[in-house]
Amino acid sequence: MSMAIGIDIGGTKIAGGVVTADGEVLATVTKPTPAADPNATINTILAVIAELRSNYEVTAVGLGAPGFIDNSRSKIIFSPNITWHNEPLSQKISSSTQLPVILENDANVAAWGEFKFGAAQNHHTAAVITVGTGIGGGIILEDRLIRGSYGFAGEIGHMNMVAAGRLCGCGANGCWEMYSSGNALVEYARTRAAQTPADASKMLELAGGSPAGITGLIVTKAASEGDRAAQDSFREIGKWLGRGMVNLAAILDPEVFVLAGGVSEAGDLLRVPVAESFKENLVASDYRPSPLILLAKLRNSAGLIGAADLALEAVKKKV
Repeated sequence: MSMAIGIDIGGTKIAGGVVTADGEVLATVTKPTPAADPNATINTILAVIAELRSNYEVTAVGLGAPGFIDNSRSKIIFSPNITWHNEPLSQKISSSTQLPVILENDANVAAWGEFKFGAAQNHHTAAVITVGTGIGGGIILEDRLIRGSYGFAGEIGHMNMVAAGRLCGCGANGCWEMYSSGNALVEYARTRAAQTPADASKMLELAGGSPAGITGLIVTKAASEGDRAAQDSFREIGKWLGRGMVNLAAILDPEVFVLAGGVSEAGDLLRVPVAESFKENLVASDYRPSPLILLAKLRNSAGLIGAADLALEAVKKKV
């Protein structure tokens, strides 16, 4: 049975798993990311791989990392969270493990996981939108993961949505993720709680009475319990997500959109307003097939499953 190790490298944790060719996760290991020290991060990745290899015979390693990955899938050009610049990560991991290694953007591996084994399975064209602290994306066109000419495709969170809009961490103004990410959800909720506390009683109760104490988890819990301001905050980011997805639909015409990432775990609190906004803004919506808008199935495992499967695919092509 072919198996590979998939590694999902995040700013706070490194998650690894042994994954079969059928997408089954046999074992997992998670360790904190020493993000301030790039070399320590590499050593942590190697420690995760070593622990997983101690009980399983694997044929390859797939790495999903945040940032810009070159099109050869060997080097991290830039990663803002781990301060990697032109880092030959694939080569370093391969030299230490003596295994074939492929490197891919973290949103791309999550998208591939959902495409092969999750919500987008049995579809040929999909856009997977990772709604977390920011917004990431992965695009599958006719069964192929789209990386672009230089490896940077799928950075959909930085589509410009508002001219001279809010300043984004990337340095531009008006990026999509400034209006429809997890950070945006919390910002909307805190502002609403400060302005109309009577509508945010549950959020404020959970936050100890202070709008500044409101977190994404609090917004979700309060919304599920009927808090009007929390529900309105989901409707606000849903409105912006739907508008951005209409732009993607005009370019990609996907069969399915998959909402992934931490915010998607709110379920229909997010999906329903997104679907309503999408239908409201889609050109000729009454006369064309509308793509499905689904919630991710693999949740936190999507990245490591997708990374492992891409590694197995790469090995298969070389045989």
